[in-house]
Amino acid sequence: MKSKTILIFLLIVGVVIGLSMLSNLLWQGKPESSESKPSAVKISAQMTVRDIAAANHVSPKTLKDLFALSSPYDLDKTLTELGLNAEDAKQRLLGAKAIASEESSKNWFKIPLKFALWITFLIVVFRLMRRGQITPQLRKVLLVTAVGVFGVILGSDPSPMGTVKDTIVLFGKEHVIFPPRLVAFTVFTLLVIFANKYICSWGCQLGVLQDLIFRINRNSTDTAGLSRQWKLPFALTNTIRIVFFAALCVFAVVWATDIVSPIDPFRIYSPTKLGIIGTTFAGLLLIASLFIYRPWCHLFCPFGLTGWIFEKLSVHKIKVNYDTCIACEACAKACPSTVMNAILKQDKVIPDCFSCGTCQGVCPTKSITFEKGARTKPPVGKFSAKQ
Repeated sequence: MKSKTILIFLLIVGVVIGLSMLSNLLWQGKPESSESKPSAVKISAQMTVRDIAAANHVSPKTLKDLFALSSPYDLDKTLTELGLNAEDAKQRLLGAKAIASEESSKNWFKIPLKFALWITFLIVVFRLMRRGQITPQLRKVLLVTAVGVFGVILGSDPSPMGTVKDTIVLFGKEHVIFPPRLVAFTVFTLLVIFANKYICSWGCQLGVLQDLIFRINRNSTDTAGLSRQWKLPFALTNTIRIVFFAALCVFAVVWATDIVSPIDPFRIYSPTKLGIIGTTFAGLLLIASLFIYRPWCHLFCPFGLTGWIFEKLSVHKIKVNYDTCIACEACAKACPSTVMNAILKQDKVIPDCFSCGTCQGVCPTKSITFEKGARTKPPVGKFSAKQ
């Protein structure tokens, strides 16, 4: 590998870590965490509702609503007198405290700001994609911008991955769902349905960092690696991703354990939270990004998996005009993954397409577009000489 590539890689990682630490300091006073840590509850069948409220630092009105009490006088009755099961009441209170803990851990100024900037940025990139105007140089500018804004400045949370992972973990631990996170997941999924994993492509703070690192190990036309880059078979990557997702669910539901937390690479934007295991994993992941396109997205990301499923419903997608296509397969060769070969030949299983626009830029006949509608199948025999 060229020494220049190594130096640029080290510069990118160093700048991201250094500026992220500075950004975290500037955001102090508005703490935010993707993990809730609700405190234990004190409750027994002989305690009155008012006593339970005092012991657990919640308002009597909150418990009145939580236990569906009809009269203010019920606040001075014990759970036994109200006919309430103590264990059931405990679980309700634990769930309520978990939701309250989630709410208090969020920066409610930063989150709406981040979503507003996401939408604005994605609209700009969408228009560029529709016009086929993303050049290798512009792509790097857009990726640097996304890393800086959505990662360095606005932090590791929220993220598309977190909407899936944290929902599963919270449900496994506390048997509740945090409604705002469900709303965020819905928004991200609708973006996938609107335009082919668009939030992953250009908005996800870890996704764009991996993409940027991958591109610095490419030639000036962004068609091949300066040193060898591998395209892992989708059957392999998706199998690993499915197994990892299943493990995430099992550990969360059965053992109330978050297996992603110790290795969470999104914490590259919150460096003090990485820990030794996290630092090692993030370092290996970013090094791997030089040689493999978006390894976290393809191998581990829970939203990467759900996004790939909903991607089948995408309104806007990469399409091929076979009337003008000359079957040179330049698009498939330049594509950083195996997806363009699958799209070009309309394989039964289409891998994740991150709408990076590389295929558009290298097509000599401008036969590749990003637009609405179903993909057409290639004429019989069009690529037979190449297969």
